[in-house]
Amino acid sequence: MGSRSVAAAVCFVLGLGLIVGAVTGSWLTGEGGTEAAANSFGTARTLWHSVPVDDLFPPTVEGTGAGPGGADRTWTRIAVAPDAGCAHAFDPLLYKALAPVGCQRLLRATYTDATQSYVTTVGLLFTKADPAAMSALAARFRDEHLDLRTDLMPRPYAAAGTAAAAFGDRQRASWTISVLTDAPVVAYAVSGWADGRTVDAPQPAADAVRSGATTDPAQAGLGNEAQGLADRVERRLRKTVGTATEKPA
Repeated sequence: MGSRSVAAAVCFVLGLGLIVGAVTGSWLTGEGGTEAAANSFGTARTLWHSVPVDDLFPPTVEGTGAGPGGADRTWTRIAVAPDAGCAHAFDPLLYKALAPVGCQRLLRATYTDATQSYVTTVGLLFTKADPAAMSALAARFRDEHLDLRTDLMPRPYAAAGTAAAAFGDRQRASWTISVLTDAPVVAYAVSGWADGRTVDAPQPAADAVRSGATTDPAQAGLGNEAQGLADRVERRLRKTVGTATEKPA
């Protein structure tokens, strides 16, 4: 009997060790993190219809240090597009490049700066993709520099009766595209002059904001307009996702 008790105790200890080891292994391998990421993705995917537009695209956005040389910027929202699909929101090749992640919904708003000299459309494309697909798309954009190609640009949202009334494809001066990997979202912004002038050589914001850049978009600070506004809308999105994920079910 004594030997049987000892054997049973040894088996219990070994079994407990295996269970603890499995749990610890799941922590170390990030399986718990995978589940959290999936929950975050699921929450983010519904924000386009569950969060007020002012939370994603505020009426006023402060851009402290966002302008050339660290100057401050203030952007005022002048138009909000009806939520829609993606068919006519991107140049054809960009639409094709984004196709693997699908288009759940597209939200867009157009802003102008304090002097109403510039206009910028910022967009949030809510995709149908899972974390792996978003990571794959982000890697492709990074490796192939798709965000820098002038034949893969987002289109502006022009609204009649506003400073952006003449903001069309030929008026695009600078742009930025960000494929998020922590949410099923592609964030972007595209900027131009409010007077409707055409731009023969648009420049990606990443190049236009560099010190010493001498192109017209760079000299006017239009790269800063696109990059600064996109960054702040993206931050608000992440904050909104975090708040929504933390709420008890």
